[in-house]
Amino acid sequence: MKRRKFGYLAGLTVVSGCFAIACNNETPTITSESSPTTTSESSPQSTPVGSTTTSGTLEKELVIYSGRNEKLVGKLIQQFEQETGAKLQVRYGDTSELAAAILEEGANSKVDVFFAQDGGALGAIQQAGRTIELPASLLDLVDSSYRSPEGKWLGITGRVRTVDYNTNLVKAAELPSSIFGFTEAKWKGKIGWAPTNGSFQSFVTALRVAEGEEKAKKWLEGIKANNPKVYSNNTSIVEALSRGEISVGFVNHYYLEKIKQTNPKVPVEHHFTNDVGSLVNVAGVAILNTAKHPNIAKKFVEFMLSKDAQNYFANETFEYPLVSGIAAKSNLKSLKEVKKQNQNIDLSNLKDLKATLQLMQQTQVL
Repeated sequence: MKRRKFGYLAGLTVVSGCFAIACNNETPTITSESSPTTTSESSPQSTPVGSTTTSGTLEKELVIYSGRNEKLVGKLIQQFEQETGAKLQVRYGDTSELAAAILEEGANSKVDVFFAQDGGALGAIQQAGRTIELPASLLDLVDSSYRSPEGKWLGITGRVRTVDYNTNLVKAAELPSSIFGFTEAKWKGKIGWAPTNGSFQSFVTALRVAEGEEKAKKWLEGIKANNPKVYSNNTSIVEALSRGEISVGFVNHYYLEKIKQTNPKVPVEHHFTNDVGSLVNVAGVAILNTAKHPNIAKKFVEFMLSKDAQNYFANETFEYPLVSGIAAKSNLKSLKEVKKQNQNIDLSNLKDLKATLQLMQQTQVL
């Protein structure tokens, strides 16, 4: 069957020997099935998972397509399964390819919940008319910046773009306040980036949305002129920073936090710019309009926004909780502070990754 195409599906474009989106940091675990084995004024949910806060009977089956790696969310999904007694079928894979599959399946889709690793994928599914409006009891738990304006998807955790730097090679005062400052000649040969990485491409999409095509093009050309070292993913960039191989690198914030768990003295720190260079993206969920198990699907979303789950993300995956009252790691700049410094972008608008790939190819970044 010919795969249906739409703007977000960059994972179908082969670039430099790999899928442009499939080469992301959340390495996909291909199709598997689980086994039983911000800020908001609302308080974290404390309702027992087994109870029903949505109308209707709580079903005992749930089908999930997860663009989040099983290593990151598998434990939580298993916990939900055990607490509800529901049988869960979970297909893990690349976010963009799962989005393509949902559209390809159309009205015959058996998927209840799409758990995506970025807002752009959720925006694309919503634009295609495949998502339902979530109840206010769930939407109100998450600040409006991190959910669909139409209420048809919401973020579970925040993921912030940072410029990490080697503290032995660069002083904090030398770092520019804008991501555009890194196009200056003094950074030549000192930058690390991962153009095939999905989170980087989402950032470039945000750059296009916030600053326009021409300015995004000039940024890509400016960084390329500085001869950046190319890496396959964020982890490789942070490891290169720790070795002093590069001075600065464009990454997501939580990779350094993971490395610090085993090497707390690593000479690398975060730098947050005051623009889209510190984009706050989300990993989030949507319930499909073809869902056969809508009540347990809503309960799953509720569970992911519960105090226990949000604390898990804060302490185990080092992402930002999106429910008020749940603290991120103490060493991280608060999400509120990060957000007020950069562009207020509707994350649904990050769906046009196809145009981003075209721009990156045009500038020979890919």
